[in-house]
Amino acid sequence: MAKDARTAWKAAAKLLERRWDRASYEAWLRPTTYLRCENDTFVVGVPDSYVFDMLAHRLHSDVKEALREATGRAVDVEFRVQQAPVASLDGEAEMPLFKLMAQRPSAAEPGPLAPIQRANGADLPESAINPRMVFERFIVNDSNHLATEAARAVAEHPATVYNPFLVYGGVGIGKTHLLHAIANSCQDRGLRVLYVSSEAFTNDLVHAIRNRTSPMFREKYRSVDVLLVDDIQFIRGKDTTQEEFFHTFNTLVNFNRQIVLASDRHPRELTTLEDRLRSRFQGGLVADIAPPELETRIAIMELWARERNIQIPSKVLHVIAERSSSCIRELNGLFNQIAARLRINGGGNLSVRRAEATLNRYEKPAEQITVSHIIDVIAAAFNLESDALKGKKRVARINHARQVAMYLAREMTESSLPQIGDVFGRSHTTVLHGCNKIEAEIKLDALLNARVQQLRKQIARV
Repeated sequence: MAKDARTAWKAAAKLLERRWDRASYEAWLRPTTYLRCENDTFVVGVPDSYVFDMLAHRLHSDVKEALREATGRAVDVEFRVQQAPVASLDGEAEMPLFKLMAQRPSAAEPGPLAPIQRANGADLPESAINPRMVFERFIVNDSNHLATEAARAVAEHPATVYNPFLVYGGVGIGKTHLLHAIANSCQDRGLRVLYVSSEAFTNDLVHAIRNRTSPMFREKYRSVDVLLVDDIQFIRGKDTTQEEFFHTFNTLVNFNRQIVLASDRHPRELTTLEDRLRSRFQGGLVADIAPPELETRIAIMELWARERNIQIPSKVLHVIAERSSSCIRELNGLFNQIAARLRINGGGNLSVRRAEATLNRYEKPAEQITVSHIIDVIAAAFNLESDALKGKKRVARINHARQVAMYLAREMTESSLPQIGDVFGRSHTTVLHGCNKIEAEIKLDALLNARVQQLRKQIARV
């Protein structure tokens, strides 16, 4: 019976490894060991109280369900803190983490964790802050005035006026520049600053879990004066990352340290994040940045031209500004083509016609993906008329296609929920419900996920 129960535990662990994200599995289930089974209750050892709290209170139902599937009957599970690996009946340590450590080439026991050396001033090699992204190089206009003034206030009085401070907006319109500007300003005054992307935060966490250096990880992120995290929306679906960031957030705020975040949308629209995180993100100041208008794009290029000491006629700058989208990165690419042409010409005058020819060779303007285009592609893929997706019928097949179209419209366009709803003839709450439903389903249904990815490629070929 003991052998069957041990086999069932391993089978349940395999199920959970497929269902959870990698970081969650590595953090919470890999360090456990099967101890015994008593009266249909699996007793499982865990290494510390931190893992115990997570498994016993937040993930208990997941583990029970996996055990029910593995055994074919309703069972319970009890977690107990163990300070060392427990030997099985075969005399072998069951805890996978200790097996993994035993296989390492070095036979030496790991020594105590060395304390993190606090950096002096701006000397932070782990914080890749761009020294060129400062407030003086950020063009202010009506679309970003509030965000810029708030960023300056945060830089001058961290953890005093707006904490946390979250700035949101579309791709390539200045969010990252503002975060770097705050970081540079705070570093200049001797504060310890850490700027990371949400992906870097997750990678650091996974590395810390794998190498048993979680205390060092927490010291790195919780001992700074200012923490700036870019693209915070990408921690969605990463339960362990959200859990760790939640505690990091609370620690920094409680010790009067500044937190600055950037996202592609307002916190209330980050529905895939935990409610407790979203509520905290909205607890400070939330400011948006709108795409720069034509005059602002021209002003940005005038700044670049002065910095490079080149003369570009105002008519040529106007042509570049009209050819670019609202993305500053694309504008920079177009500007660089013209600047290179001027260097080839020896700095001579550049006509509008020559500038247009240069831009034409650089890039054929891409067509804008619209919600209507997405509806047409989805309708054809599901053998429906486009009007059916915008109509009132609530047949299951039409509903499903409509929700897929809403999901892709939100993912692939800059349209807001109300704007998408207008095209479909629905409210923004209906659109949000449809998006969330498809997002949840593609995590569980591999076939649906593959089909959505294929549709995404079809839509991109506009």
